[in-house]
Amino acid sequence: MTSDRKDQTYWTEADMEPATRIRQQKKKVLLMGKSGAGKSSMRSIIFSNHVAKDVRRLQATIDVDKKRVKFLGNLVLDIWDCGGQDAFTESYLTPAQRPYMFSDVGVLIYVFDIESSDFSAQDTPANTDRDLQIYAAVIKALAEFSPRARIFVMIHKMDVVKNEERESVLDSKSFEIVRRSGIFKRNVGIYGTSIWDETLYRAWGSIVNSLIPNLDVIEDGLKDLRIATEAEEIVLFEQNTFLTVTRIGSEAGDHNPNRDRFEKISHVIKTFKHSLGTYTESNSSHQLDSFNIKTKMFNLIINRLTYNTYVLIVFPPGEAELQCARLNILAAKEAFANIKAVADGDEDTPPLGRNS
Repeated sequence: MTSDRKDQTYWTEADMEPATRIRQQKKKVLLMGKSGAGKSSMRSIIFSNHVAKDVRRLQATIDVDKKRVKFLGNLVLDIWDCGGQDAFTESYLTPAQRPYMFSDVGVLIYVFDIESSDFSAQDTPANTDRDLQIYAAVIKALAEFSPRARIFVMIHKMDVVKNEERESVLDSKSFEIVRRSGIFKRNVGIYGTSIWDETLYRAWGSIVNSLIPNLDVIEDGLKDLRIATEAEEIVLFEQNTFLTVTRIGSEAGDHNPNRDRFEKISHVIKTFKHSLGTYTESNSSHQLDSFNIKTKMFNLIINRLTYNTYVLIVFPPGEAELQCARLNILAAKEAFANIKAVADGDEDTPPLGRNS
């Protein structure tokens, strides 16, 4: 590191540990669940910059709607949004279709509708518990063709459940889901979600975070940036979705009692960017470049780091500290751009290394 002030350090590309070459990775993602459960709505909110009030106009998915999403350069998600009508679900599970649907799956995201009369913890003649039966059949097919897949379950529309009952309802439904998860039951991730709050971002953030290859390379760079800015916390967000990629914190940041703060920030910034796009002529995804908040207790800055990421930094108060942080972010941009170039398979870009 270099410095022109005794109390401020400046981060340079040389401060990063050597990075291994990262190859582009494609992940097949199955998005499944009953028709009307909210699969396409949540996909549109996360990946297509829709807001919750707009997704009511979406029509039911017919058969399989495939969408390719590039995430952080080296991660490509092939999202198969599967129509949940009975006829389509039955066709996916036929012997002819099972290999096509369930082979080479990286992630299954299964969405349950908490309002569905067929989603019950009791299997009786009056209530056949059909939603869980279909889930179990899907799990069986996945175990046969993609036994290494990751499983994430969203119990959706939790906003209709009374606040004081949500935890018990989620626990009860989760128990039944795990019981039917076969070989995946030890590793299934279950989330209560709603399109009206930050829970949707928490769930999808966890999913995408689990898929990012060589995340340690990115985190090493953020650790150096945190030291240089004396930051309490640094959070990296993906540009379009504003999902949390990763965070690096100090001891003080690790003890922050607001555990859902990243998801709340994602929700607020995504809505803010959408508003900018609505009331200005430019595309909303290119509106936000940087903004900062100055208080007597801390500085906060959100700044574009690469073409597809933003960085949020919380650091000590003061104008000098703010300007120093901006310089460090500027220096970090080139190094993180090199990480991105290596990630995209640019053979002419050498791995980053520490200057001797």
